[in-house]
Amino acid sequence: MSKSLKRVLVSLLVGATVLTLAGCGSSGSTTSTTKEAISGEINGGGSTSVQKIVDAAGSEFTALNPDAKFTYSGTGSSDGIKGATAGTYSFGCASRELKTEEKGNLTELIFAYDGIAVVLNPANTVTNLTKDQVAKIYMGEITNWSEVGGADAPIVVVSREDGSGTRDAVEELVGFKEKLKADATIKEGNGNVQTTVAGNTNAIGYVSLTFVDKTVKAIDVDSVKATVDNVKNKTYPISRPFLAMYDESKVDDATLAFLDFLMSTEGQAIVEEHGGIAV
Repeated sequence: MSKSLKRVLVSLLVGATVLTLAGCGSSGSTTSTTKEAISGEINGGGSTSVQKIVDAAGSEFTALNPDAKFTYSGTGSSDGIKGATAGTYSFGCASRELKTEEKGNLTELIFAYDGIAVVLNPANTVTNLTKDQVAKIYMGEITNWSEVGGADAPIVVVSREDGSGTRDAVEELVGFKEKLKADATIKEGNGNVQTTVAGNTNAIGYVSLTFVDKTVKAIDVDSVKATVDNVKNKTYPISRPFLAMYDESKVDDATLAFLDFLMSTEGQAIVEEHGGIAV
């Protein structure tokens, strides 16, 4: 083989190697830096307790993904479970554990925890109740504030509607399931309970910690304050999970991307910013 031919072959081999390496580098670079655009409609619904968190996460998600559209309807936990099962919601939310008969084909995702505060009007002098006292008030066995150290005044019991995850959780955790007093005032949504208690000196209600503000006061339960820290350390007795759920056979990529975002570091920061407790 002549020297000139050898030089040609070496040049060809070097050139081929460079092209191969360049191709590999280009491919690796593209794979690591290209982010697929997220688009489509994300239609969630269910628990009102999670709404502040989910709406805030949805706003941030669509800001990062302008081609995605996000809506969430606060219609109650039971409706969220039914909607996720039927596929009328791309994902549902519940503020309680799912019952065995509700699970079906649903995939559950715990994205936060919450404490449920027992709230009174700020003018009420009572600052602490035991779980047993709360149960007896809601069952109608304690009917006057004087029986628990307060003023001589009738107790106005405010509760949530059937299907409310907050109601189910409180009834289960406090111990008055299916024994709610007949003349209890029923309000739909945490916000309506909050405003009802705020407007009545003798009222008692319960709301997610995210709904406690200066218009109502959260009392201690079993001498433990209703705080995020006490839910985290499991000393506060009335707490529950926040769940998102979907049917894998019906869910779309945009919804899965949103739920991934909700569980991300950024999503969990939004959870805490809006009163939830990160997982």
